[in-house]
Amino acid sequence: MPNFNPETDIPDLSGKVCLVTGGNAGLGEATLAALAQHRPGKLYLAARSRARAEAAVARIRATSAAAAAADIEIVDMDLASLESVAEAAAKIVREAPRLDLLQLNGGIAMVPHATTADGYEVQFGTNYLGHALLTQLLMPKLLATAKLPGADVRIVSMSSVGHRKFELEDGGILFDEVKTDMRRHTAQQLYGQAMLAKVLLARELARRYSTGPDPSPQQRQITATSLHPGTVKTGVWGGATGASGLVWKFVVPAMVALTGVSNAEGAKTQLWLSFADSRDVENGRYYEPVGQLGAEGRYTSDDALARTLWEWTETELAAHGAPGWPPVAAGP
Repeated sequence: MPNFNPETDIPDLSGKVCLVTGGNAGLGEATLAALAQHRPGKLYLAARSRARAEAAVARIRATSAAAAAADIEIVDMDLASLESVAEAAAKIVREAPRLDLLQLNGGIAMVPHATTADGYEVQFGTNYLGHALLTQLLMPKLLATAKLPGADVRIVSMSSVGHRKFELEDGGILFDEVKTDMRRHTAQQLYGQAMLAKVLLARELARRYSTGPDPSPQQRQITATSLHPGTVKTGVWGGATGASGLVWKFVVPAMVALTGVSNAEGAKTQLWLSFADSRDVENGRYYEPVGQLGAEGRYTSDDALARTLWEWTETELAAHGAPGWPPVAAGP
């Protein structure tokens, strides 16, 4: 297990620009607090609630003199609204001189059955599709940054061990149902589906945005990975309806409170993936704490499913006016 200390192992970030979704609490706030200690050029905190984001910025600034001086900007963004995501991405593309780190951190878990403003199952639409659109729209900026001297561009996709523990039958992702509330499936299964999609997004990003057939450090345009942060005392747990939902609403949070680690400790895996030597980070892979390749489920390494998801996503986002992914390098 790598020994990672954010205080000493995060490099000087002068001139670097980082974006963290869901940065108003939990792991997102802890990640931003760690970044703020290292003189970043700019930190973007993307969140749905401006009031909560402002409170988080105040807490981050209070952690140290370095953090107090950090340039932190709030970006209003609701991951459950593709229009909101597009507006947030447009602001960053317009204003940011570069983008070195994209942390796809925000999300929801085990919430009651519902659909997003655009009609997608709410956990899939929020956790995955909103982040997929954000990544697509920011990819030109990420690729341009990758061409700069000394750049090391990374995308870190927050997932969960739930992607293999709560697998849906019949292929892992039920594309013919995700434009409904998928009420016949449990909240846990729908969470697992969304988390699997985030694992596969990182896998396909790594495959496509490489300059050769092998996404090795020498052939990367970007490094894209996914992770499970461990059992962390965050506020992500929602509370699904029904008997099973009551367990997740009351029993699981109680167990997390007893056994979970702090947000600062839980953020170490996503920070390690952001700054560990690129030779130690396998592009496209799924990791667990801290910096260990994670145990895989039936679909974790399913390249055919990853490509199907990519193509389905591009079609769906295009229907909402998205421009599509920038040109990709030739792959296998």
